[in-house]
Amino acid sequence: DELEQWRVRILGRRGELTGILRGLAQLDLEERRQVGALGNQAKAALEEGLEKRGRDISEARLAQVADLERIDVTLPGRPVATGRLHPTTQVLREITDAFVAMGFSIVEGPEVEWDHYNFEMLNIPQGHPARDMWNTLWVDYVNELRTHTSPMQARVMESVQPPVRVIVPGKCYRYEATDATHEWHFYQVEGLAVDEGITFADLKGTLYEFARRLFGTERKVRFRCDYFPFVEPGVDMSIDCFSCEGSSGWIEIMGAGMVHPRVLAGVGYDPEKYTGFAFGLGPERIAMLKYGIDDIRHFYSNDLRFLRQF
Repeated sequence: DELEQWRVRILGRRGELTGILRGLAQLDLEERRQVGALGNQAKAALEEGLEKRGRDISEARLAQVADLERIDVTLPGRPVATGRLHPTTQVLREITDAFVAMGFSIVEGPEVEWDHYNFEMLNIPQGHPARDMWNTLWVDYVNELRTHTSPMQARVMESVQPPVRVIVPGKCYRYEATDATHEWHFYQVEGLAVDEGITFADLKGTLYEFARRLFGTERKVRFRCDYFPFVEPGVDMSIDCFSCEGSSGWIEIMGAGMVHPRVLAGVGYDPEKYTGFAFGLGPERIAMLKYGIDDIRHFYSNDLRFLRQF
């Protein structure tokens, strides 16, 4: 305010300097030339000083505001009662964190999938009896709600060259009756690794490390032969049943195997040069085992008594 008052008093339309310059007409020609030049120099100097002083005041004000409103970004955040993560989300993050730590990337895909990717690219052509393993919810005659997240593995391999190391978390849908261990919608995490020289030992080592990270360093694992159309050989992986009475027995947690050569050839990879492994597991089943949950339907019943435990 004081600076503006000074400007009006000195440089304004009725200011002191303005009055001097207007009085030049009363001088003779030589004096007018000399005084006019000095007056213009004075006006330029005063305007420059006015602008500089204005900048100084603005910068001082901003510095004061910044000092008063400064936020220390190193301080921990204040806890806010905004709810909590769903148990499935919590376990899903634990699963993805375990594989990301081993060098896997996370990719996601569409929940409405082409039959071409959901079945055919995974060595399950039309009429193949393995299609009976998935009770499919069809959108139209070529699209369906995906029955697993494996289709994204084929999409990834079509778009990049090896090495490939990805996990695919997402929601899946199957038209089946619900009970304590089955839901018509659920989450799944698929994994894929393809490169030169990958062996079954790499698959075992990766999944063993995953089990240790998720269930503790004392976990034991077991692999048994199983059938999946898109891997050969295929296995199911079990861990020792630490939650069972007497700490005995085994419980299956995922299916896995070496990627079938037809799947590799179908995406343009040379199966004579590249090998890989794939696996798939359900976060809800992992959560049931980890937290002793006896009914998968609890996850989607929206019962706060259940959800508040996590």
